[in-house]
Order: sequence, then C-alpha cells, then structure tokens
Amino acid sequence: QVQLVESGGGLVQAGASLRLSCVQSGRTPDRYAVGWFRQAPGKEREFVAGISWSSGGTYYARPVKGRFTISRTVTKNTVDLQMNSLEFEDTAVYYCAGTTRIGSRFDHEYIYWGQGTQVTVSS
Repeated sequence: QVQLVESGGGLVQAGASLRLSCVQSGRTPDRYAVGWFRQAPGKEREFVAGISWSSGGTYYARPVKGRFTISRTVTKNTVDLQMNSLEFEDTAVYYCAGTTRIGSRFDHEYIYWGQGTQVTVSS
C-alpha cells in the first residue's frame, strides 16, 4: 500500500509561482508512475502532469505545458510540481496519485491518492 501526502498549496496572485510537493510512503510497485491532477469547483477532475518513477520521463496536459514542471527525488520519495506563471484558471484542489499504468492521463487508472492541497490564484 502506498500513501501520498501533498503540501505547498496556498493563495497567490496571477503570474506568481508555487511549488507543490507529494511525499510517498510504503512500497511502490516495480512499474509505477505518479501524476498530478486537479479539480476546480463545479468541474471534473483533470490530469495535469505525470512522471515515470523509474525513468523520470514526464508528460503534461496542454494547458500547463511550458508553465508547470514535474520532477521526482528518488532518495526522498517525493514528486514535486513547480507551477510558474499561474493563472486564475489554475485555481483548484491539486492531488497527487500513483498508478501502474505509466503514461496514463485517466484518473480511474490511478489507484493511490493523496488528500489534496488547495491552490487559489487571484486575478
């Protein structure tokens, strides 16, 4: 069983940066990836970015590509999401999640979930 805990959310102005962190505990599967998702009020949860735990290969949703960067630190068992040039539309609860389906962008394929952290961007 893998446990995930997010941190780093907050209230920022448009154009600012924020860094989210996801700390993992427990044994991860041999074939494993971590993704960040977000859910804005009244909207469905959407994929943001993902990273293969073994190779470090990354993949992004189009709205955040070029502004957000996902990275991992294997020795600390963490996955970070650096968010730059934040926009009002980035306001959401952000979740990190784990999957054995590397490259997946579908939340139903993720089996481990954190509790979420709120990001609010004021315009």
